[in-house]
Amino acid sequence: MEEANLESFLEWGAALGISDSPISDNPSSSCLGHSLSVSHFPEAGGRGLAAARDLRKGELVLRVPKAALITSDRLINDDPMLSSAFGNYPLLSFNQILSVALLNEANKGWSSSWYTYLKQLPRSYDLLASFDRFEIEALQIDDAIWTAEKAVRKEEKEWEEATPLLCELNFKIRLTTFKAWLWASATVSSRTMHIPWDSAGCLCPVGDFFNYAPPQENLNNSKEDDLLDGNTDRLTDAGFDEAVASYCFYAKRNYVKGDQVLLSYGTYTNLELLEHYGFLLQENPNDKAFIPLESEMYSLCSWPKDSLYISKNGKPSFALISTVRLWATPERNRRLVKHIAFSGQVISEENEGAAIEWITNKCRDLLTGFPSSIEEDALVLCMIDEIENCSGEREVSNVLLSDEIRNFLERNNVRARRSICRLKLAVEWRYRYKNILSDCISYCSCTRMLDNPT
Repeated sequence: MEEANLESFLEWGAALGISDSPISDNPSSSCLGHSLSVSHFPEAGGRGLAAARDLRKGELVLRVPKAALITSDRLINDDPMLSSAFGNYPLLSFNQILSVALLNEANKGWSSSWYTYLKQLPRSYDLLASFDRFEIEALQIDDAIWTAEKAVRKEEKEWEEATPLLCELNFKIRLTTFKAWLWASATVSSRTMHIPWDSAGCLCPVGDFFNYAPPQENLNNSKEDDLLDGNTDRLTDAGFDEAVASYCFYAKRNYVKGDQVLLSYGTYTNLELLEHYGFLLQENPNDKAFIPLESEMYSLCSWPKDSLYISKNGKPSFALISTVRLWATPERNRRLVKHIAFSGQVISEENEGAAIEWITNKCRDLLTGFPSSIEEDALVLCMIDEIENCSGEREVSNVLLSDEIRNFLERNNVRARRSICRLKLAVEWRYRYKNILSDCISYCSCTRMLDNPT
């Protein structure tokens, strides 16, 4: 966003009562400056909010009044024509309704009450639903490819269901396209915040400037900090507070002036972040790798499938190692040792060796079966970085390219920045997935050495 547009947006926010000052009647031409400021954080993907002063854990740092929240009801009630049109489409989901209402505001252009907000939104997003076939295949792992394909199909279906309404509302042609639908739907998916009265959530001007941090307990806070802090029982970074009729944001930890102030809005793996928000984390403590299991394993355990995974550090989950231990037991003995396996205990040295060996071999087989290795993925990422820094085709021609990158460039213009960003995300995701498998092999090797030191 250009400096002038940003200043205009913050003035618009102040006029709506958005404020980072604890004093509600403190007049200001900008809604930021007391606790927060807009800053650029390249390592976090760009724009974010920085601490304008030292902030204490639990401190209120931003208030967005209900009147400034963008909800389906608000947009529909302010537009009788839109309200009437929705009456003919009772089966649309909450998210579809908000997406259509958002496109309706975009269709109004500068005459929309929310034009100042709309014009500072991203023009496109990198959620999995926006990936093309090449970018989806670049994920390489079957589960990720299936997730991306499912996301695309879902958006296509919801767009087709909403298209008659978009046409009935006489939207500009460009706002009835699948590309426009992806923009609106991705805005709803990646930027809305929970409110108790609307399942689609609300768009929260300025509040959606916060970048994401995974939830972690007592991050950078000492016991002394906790004793001094009167808000240690606060469980969330943000939420709608009925008492003050505002969406309130709090510092989850102590921040020094200039630090990026982050918002934790749930626990996600990198694939989930990519699916719902269009980014991933370089270091995500909640990341996981799911591996294909023998069909019999699923029937042996009562845990849900999403509990059978390998953690970011390479350690098999409790449910996964317990299930493999039971599976590695001769069928005639399983009933006798089931309670031991499901309590997380080692059944026997021989059984433990067999379980660890199965997990090791599975990870090794997966790694050797992928189209590219970890080292090759790292090289591809370096190539993409070089291409991103090139100003034209002549410079790109001097970059040593892999077959994958060469095929990509044959399909896309060098200046197709958005597409190369999505390719980079796909390669980054598979690179981290493979590293988890590699770390699991190392973990299993260390476990064997501890069990058999001789």
